[in-house]
Amino acid sequence: MNLRSETAKGTALSAPATLYVGLLVAAPLIILIAYSLWTQTYVDLDRTPTLANYREALTDPLVRHLMIRSILISAAVTVVTVALAYPIAYFIALKAKKKTLWLLLITIPFWSSYLLRVFAWKLILGFNGVMNSALLALGLIDEPLTFLLYNEFAVVLTLAHAWAPFAILPIFVSIQKIDPSLLEAATDLGSNKLESFLRVTLPLTTQGIIAACLIIFIPTVGDYVTPSLVGGSDGKMIANLIQVQFGAANNWPLGATLSLLAMLSVGFVAIVFVIGASTLGRRIR
Repeated sequence: MNLRSETAKGTALSAPATLYVGLLVAAPLIILIAYSLWTQTYVDLDRTPTLANYREALTDPLVRHLMIRSILISAAVTVVTVALAYPIAYFIALKAKKKTLWLLLITIPFWSSYLLRVFAWKLILGFNGVMNSALLALGLIDEPLTFLLYNEFAVVLTLAHAWAPFAILPIFVSIQKIDPSLLEAATDLGSNKLESFLRVTLPLTTQGIIAACLIIFIPTVGDYVTPSLVGGSDGKMIANLIQVQFGAANNWPLGATLSLLAMLSVGFVAIVFVIGASTLGRRIR
């Protein structure tokens, strides 16, 4: 009787969360799958189940090109962001005296709109932007640089800045959890600072690094605002094509198909990364 009561309480407590997930995650996904099996000729929607959209998407060179580019850009953003975030998280966790103040400073970019931050980078990297104006004033260049904006470089730079706090925080937490006695033991055994970092700190923060990579990689693949504003034709990603299908092209079935294929591709890459990173982390330990 007591067990039944506890089960009923657990069910009652989890019911709101289950309903929330069902309405906002499962239901839209089911609708997306249903739409991907239909066809549309701009106005008329044919609900006859078919795999025509999948065949079209998988055989279209543009889709493959944008998908590969999206994954590569997101991977570059992940590497750059985590590489820059780790030293900052390390400093805050082990060296900084006022950790709360530093964490507050990290969150300052979130006080402004994401769209405003992207526009700010557009002004910085533009032909007559802050960067070119400063270089011209210093006499380092004779004419404005054209490769700073409307390419993959601009997309990577902008996304790395926008998502940096999401990489710093999980790494900070993982470093914060390290027992100081382990670092002291490594020093007592004759390890220098570099050896202590490579043999103790880095292996123990593997989970934080993996979490940071996933937090950065998964959402950036689906970003379409940044590529639209600073990417130009060379920085477009798969999300931009999906947005076109749901918008100007008014082809929701194909847009749903591309969305599902993007989700599957990202999920596959993420699973491979987690398995590989976890195996490497165990070997390092």
